[in-house]
Amino acid sequence: MVNNKKVVVVMPAYNASRTLEKTYNEIPRDLVDEVILVDDKSQDNTSELAKKLGIDHIITHQKNKGYGGNQKSCYNKALEIGADIVIMVHPDYQYTPKLIPSMCYIIANDLYQVVLGSRILGKGALKGGMPIYKYIANRILTLTQNLLMNQKLSEYHTGYRAFSREVLESIDFDVNSDDFVFDNQMLAQICFAGFEIAEVTCPTKYFEEASSINFKRSSVYGLGVIWTSLAYRIQKIGLTKFKIFRRPVR
Repeated sequence: MVNNKKVVVVMPAYNASRTLEKTYNEIPRDLVDEVILVDDKSQDNTSELAKKLGIDHIITHQKNKGYGGNQKSCYNKALEIGADIVIMVHPDYQYTPKLIPSMCYIIANDLYQVVLGSRILGKGALKGGMPIYKYIANRILTLTQNLLMNQKLSEYHTGYRAFSREVLESIDFDVNSDDFVFDNQMLAQICFAGFEIAEVTCPTKYFEEASSINFKRSSVYGLGVIWTSLAYRIQKIGLTKFKIFRRPVR
Protein backbone atom coordinates (compact mmCIF):
# COMPACT_ATOMS: atom_id res chain seq x y z
CA MET A 1 0.00 0.00 0.00
CA VAL A 2 0.89 3.66 -0.38
CA ASN A 3 -0.64 6.07 2.16
CA ASN A 4 -3.10 3.31 3.09
CA LYS A 5 -4.25 3.03 -0.53
CA LYS A 6 -4.43 -0.41 -2.14
CA VAL A 7 -2.21 -0.66 -5.21
CA VAL A 8 -3.12 -3.09 -7.99
CA VAL A 9 -1.20 -3.76 -11.20
CA VAL A 10 -3.17 -4.98 -14.21
CA MET A 11 -1.53 -6.75 -17.12
CA PRO A 12 -3.46 -7.16 -20.39
CA ALA A 13 -1.73 -10.14 -21.98
CA TYR A 14 -1.71 -11.80 -25.38
CA ASN A 15 1.03 -14.28 -26.30
CA ALA A 16 3.26 -12.83 -23.59
CA SER A 17 5.04 -15.97 -22.40
CA ARG A 18 8.49 -14.87 -23.65
CA THR A 19 8.50 -11.61 -21.68
CA LEU A 20 6.01 -12.10 -18.84
CA GLU A 21 8.46 -13.42 -16.24
CA LYS A 22 10.97 -10.63 -16.82
CA THR A 23 8.22 -8.01 -16.56
CA TYR A 24 6.62 -9.54 -13.48
CA ASN A 25 9.96 -9.85 -11.66
CA GLU A 26 10.44 -6.08 -11.85
CA ILE A 27 7.09 -5.29 -10.21
CA PRO A 28 7.82 -3.96 -6.68
CA ARG A 29 5.74 -6.40 -4.65
CA ASP A 30 6.62 -4.61 -1.41
CA LEU A 31 4.44 -1.76 -2.72
CA VAL A 32 1.99 -3.52 -5.05
CA ASP A 33 -0.71 -5.39 -3.14
CA GLU A 34 -2.14 -7.53 -5.94
CA VAL A 35 -1.49 -8.27 -9.61
CA ILE A 36 -4.16 -9.12 -12.18
CA LEU A 37 -3.32 -10.76 -15.52
CA VAL A 38 -5.97 -11.11 -18.21
CA ASP A 39 -5.03 -13.59 -20.93
CA ASP A 40 -6.92 -12.71 -24.12
CA LYS A 41 -7.00 -16.29 -25.44
CA SER A 42 -3.28 -16.49 -26.11
CA GLN A 43 -1.90 -19.11 -28.45
CA ASP A 44 1.03 -19.79 -26.13
CA ASN A 45 1.32 -20.76 -22.45
CA THR A 46 0.82 -17.28 -20.97
CA SER A 47 -1.81 -18.43 -18.43
CA GLU A 48 0.21 -21.45 -17.33
CA LEU A 49 3.29 -19.30 -16.79
CA ALA A 50 1.24 -16.74 -14.86
CA LYS A 51 0.09 -19.51 -12.50
CA LYS A 52 3.67 -20.72 -12.09
CA LEU A 53 4.81 -17.19 -11.20
CA GLY A 54 2.10 -16.94 -8.54
CA ILE A 55 0.23 -13.98 -10.04
CA ASP A 56 -2.68 -13.22 -7.71
CA HIS A 57 -5.57 -13.11 -10.19
CA ILE A 58 -5.58 -14.75 -13.62
CA ILE A 59 -8.52 -14.28 -15.97
CA THR A 60 -8.55 -16.26 -19.20
CA HIS A 61 -10.87 -15.14 -21.99
CA GLN A 62 -12.56 -18.01 -23.81
CA LYS A 63 -12.46 -15.96 -27.01
CA ASN A 64 -10.20 -13.13 -28.07
CA LYS A 65 -11.82 -9.81 -27.09
CA GLY A 66 -9.15 -7.45 -28.38
CA TYR A 67 -6.85 -5.02 -26.62
CA GLY A 68 -9.67 -2.78 -25.40
CA GLY A 69 -11.82 -5.72 -24.34
CA ASN A 70 -8.89 -7.05 -22.35
CA GLN A 71 -8.49 -3.76 -20.49
CA LYS A 72 -12.18 -3.71 -19.61
CA SER A 73 -11.72 -7.04 -17.83
CA CYS A 74 -8.60 -5.68 -16.11
CA TYR A 75 -10.20 -2.53 -14.72
CA ASN A 76 -13.48 -4.15 -13.72
CA LYS A 77 -11.59 -6.82 -11.77
CA ALA A 78 -9.38 -4.18 -10.12
CA LEU A 79 -12.45 -2.25 -8.96
CA GLU A 80 -14.05 -5.48 -7.77
CA ILE A 81 -11.11 -6.32 -5.47
CA GLY A 82 -11.04 -2.81 -3.97
CA ALA A 83 -8.11 -1.15 -5.74
CA ASP A 84 -7.46 2.49 -4.87
CA ILE A 85 -4.64 2.92 -7.41
CA VAL A 86 -4.51 0.90 -10.63
CA ILE A 87 -1.44 0.72 -12.87
CA MET A 88 -1.52 -0.88 -16.29
CA VAL A 89 1.74 -2.60 -17.20
CA HIS A 90 2.12 -4.36 -20.53
CA PRO A 91 3.69 -7.79 -20.01
CA ASP A 92 5.78 -7.48 -23.19
CA TYR A 93 8.50 -5.60 -21.24
CA GLN A 94 8.31 -2.54 -23.50
CA TYR A 95 7.82 -0.38 -20.37
CA THR A 96 9.79 -0.97 -17.19
CA PRO A 97 7.74 -1.62 -14.01
CA LYS A 98 10.47 0.22 -12.08
CA LEU A 99 8.47 3.45 -12.53
CA ILE A 100 5.49 2.06 -10.60
CA PRO A 101 6.53 3.63 -7.25
CA SER A 102 6.89 7.11 -8.77
CA MET A 103 3.56 6.89 -10.54
CA CYS A 104 1.82 5.57 -7.41
CA TYR A 105 3.12 8.28 -5.10
CA ILE A 106 1.88 11.03 -7.41
CA ILE A 107 -1.65 9.64 -7.08
CA ALA A 108 -1.39 8.61 -3.43
CA ASN A 109 -0.31 12.13 -2.43
CA ASP A 110 -3.30 13.64 -4.29
CA LEU A 111 -1.15 15.57 -6.76
CA TYR A 112 -2.85 14.07 -9.83
CA GLN A 113 -5.31 11.23 -10.30
CA VAL A 114 -3.91 10.04 -13.63
CA VAL A 115 -0.25 9.47 -14.52
CA LEU A 116 1.13 8.50 -17.93
CA GLY A 117 4.56 7.07 -18.63
CA SER A 118 5.61 9.17 -21.62
CA ARG A 119 8.08 7.90 -24.21
CA ILE A 120 8.27 11.35 -25.79
CA LEU A 121 9.45 13.38 -22.80
CA GLY A 122 13.22 13.24 -23.03
CA LYS A 123 14.63 10.97 -25.75
CA GLY A 124 13.12 7.64 -24.70
CA ALA A 125 11.20 6.81 -27.86
CA LEU A 126 13.84 7.01 -30.60
CA LYS A 127 16.62 5.93 -28.25
CA GLY A 128 14.59 2.84 -27.38
CA GLY A 129 14.14 1.94 -31.04
CA MET A 130 10.70 3.34 -31.93
CA PRO A 131 10.37 3.17 -35.73
CA ILE A 132 10.69 6.63 -37.25
CA TYR A 133 7.31 6.43 -39.01
CA LYS A 134 5.62 5.64 -35.68
CA TYR A 135 7.43 8.52 -34.01
CA ILE A 136 6.31 10.98 -36.71
CA ALA A 137 2.73 9.67 -36.58
CA ASN A 138 2.78 9.97 -32.79
CA ARG A 139 3.84 13.61 -32.97
CA ILE A 140 1.26 14.53 -35.63
CA LEU A 141 -1.59 12.78 -33.83
CA THR A 142 -0.61 14.25 -30.46
CA LEU A 143 -0.47 17.79 -31.88
CA THR A 144 -3.89 17.34 -33.49
CA GLN A 145 -5.37 15.94 -30.28
CA ASN A 146 -3.94 18.71 -28.13
CA LEU A 147 -5.45 21.33 -30.45
CA LEU A 148 -8.88 19.65 -30.60
CA MET A 149 -9.04 18.84 -26.89
CA ASN A 150 -7.21 21.91 -25.53
CA GLN A 151 -4.64 19.80 -23.68
CA LYS A 152 -0.83 19.84 -23.42
CA LEU A 153 0.17 16.19 -23.25
CA SER A 154 3.45 15.03 -24.75
CA GLU A 155 1.71 11.89 -26.07
CA TYR A 156 -1.63 10.10 -25.91
CA HIS A 157 -0.39 6.74 -27.15
CA THR A 158 1.59 5.26 -24.29
CA GLY A 159 0.36 1.99 -22.79
CA TYR A 160 1.86 2.77 -19.36
CA ARG A 161 -0.88 4.35 -17.24
CA ALA A 162 -1.91 4.77 -13.61
CA PHE A 163 -5.36 5.77 -12.36
CA SER A 164 -7.07 6.48 -9.08
CA ARG A 165 -10.22 4.56 -8.26
CA GLU A 166 -12.24 7.77 -8.55
CA VAL A 167 -11.18 8.17 -12.19
CA LEU A 168 -12.18 4.63 -13.16
CA GLU A 169 -15.53 5.04 -11.43
CA SER A 170 -16.17 8.39 -13.13
CA ILE A 171 -15.87 7.27 -16.76
CA ASP A 172 -17.84 4.67 -18.72
CA PHE A 173 -14.89 2.73 -20.16
CA ASP A 174 -17.13 -0.29 -20.82
CA VAL A 175 -18.76 1.49 -23.80
CA ASN A 176 -15.40 2.07 -25.49
CA SER A 177 -14.03 0.12 -28.44
CA ASP A 178 -12.58 -3.35 -27.91
CA ASP A 179 -9.74 -2.41 -30.28
CA PHE A 180 -6.61 -0.29 -29.81
CA VAL A 181 -8.45 3.06 -29.94
CA PHE A 182 -9.78 2.16 -26.45
CA ASP A 183 -6.71 3.87 -24.97
CA ASN A 184 -7.49 7.18 -26.64
CA GLN A 185 -11.18 7.02 -25.88
CA MET A 186 -10.31 6.52 -22.24
CA LEU A 187 -8.03 9.57 -22.15
CA ALA A 188 -10.71 11.65 -23.89
CA GLN A 189 -13.23 10.53 -21.26
CA ILE A 190 -10.81 11.45 -18.48
CA CYS A 191 -10.19 14.92 -19.92
CA PHE A 192 -13.92 15.44 -20.51
CA ALA A 193 -14.59 14.55 -16.86
CA GLY A 194 -12.19 17.30 -15.80
CA PHE A 195 -9.28 15.28 -14.44
CA GLU A 196 -5.76 16.59 -14.95
CA ILE A 197 -3.07 14.24 -16.19
CA ALA A 198 0.55 14.02 -15.06
CA GLU A 199 3.36 12.57 -17.16
CA VAL A 200 6.68 11.02 -16.19
CA THR A 201 9.58 10.29 -18.52
CA CYS A 202 9.59 6.62 -19.44
CA PRO A 203 12.33 4.70 -21.27
CA THR A 204 10.96 2.19 -23.73
CA LYS A 205 12.26 -0.83 -25.60
CA TYR A 206 11.43 -2.02 -29.09
CA PHE A 207 12.59 -5.56 -29.79
CA GLU A 208 11.37 -8.72 -31.50
CA GLU A 209 9.26 -9.98 -28.57
CA ALA A 210 7.62 -6.62 -27.88
CA SER A 211 4.04 -6.33 -29.12
CA SER A 212 3.29 -4.03 -32.03
CA ILE A 213 0.62 -3.48 -34.67
CA ASN A 214 1.16 -3.39 -38.41
CA PHE A 215 0.84 -0.37 -40.69
CA LYS A 216 -2.75 -1.13 -41.72
CA ARG A 217 -4.00 -1.43 -38.14
CA SER A 218 -1.96 1.62 -37.18
CA SER A 219 -3.79 3.60 -39.87
CA VAL A 220 -7.18 2.44 -38.59
CA TYR A 221 -6.06 3.39 -35.08
CA GLY A 222 -4.99 6.85 -36.27
CA LEU A 223 -8.37 7.53 -37.86
CA GLY A 224 -10.08 6.38 -34.67
CA VAL A 225 -7.92 8.75 -32.65
CA ILE A 226 -8.86 11.73 -34.82
CA TRP A 227 -12.57 10.85 -34.63
CA THR A 228 -12.40 10.53 -30.83
CA SER A 229 -10.83 13.99 -30.52
CA LEU A 230 -13.39 15.46 -32.92
CA ALA A 231 -16.22 13.92 -30.92
CA TYR A 232 -14.72 15.47 -27.77
CA ARG A 233 -14.66 18.92 -29.38
CA ILE A 234 -18.15 18.56 -30.88
CA GLN A 235 -19.68 17.64 -27.53
CA LYS A 236 -17.72 20.33 -25.71
CA ILE A 237 -19.26 23.02 -27.89
CA GLY A 238 -22.70 21.49 -27.39
CA LEU A 239 -23.59 20.32 -30.92
CA THR A 240 -24.49 16.76 -29.92
CA LYS A 241 -23.72 14.06 -27.36
CA PHE A 242 -21.72 10.84 -27.66
CA LYS A 243 -22.19 7.80 -25.46
CA ILE A 244 -18.51 7.53 -24.53
CA PHE A 245 -18.82 10.79 -22.57
CA ARG A 246 -21.88 9.82 -20.54
CA ARG A 247 -21.62 9.18 -16.82
CA PRO A 248 -21.34 5.49 -15.93
CA VAL A 249 -24.02 3.55 -14.06
CA ARG A 250 -22.32 1.08 -11.73
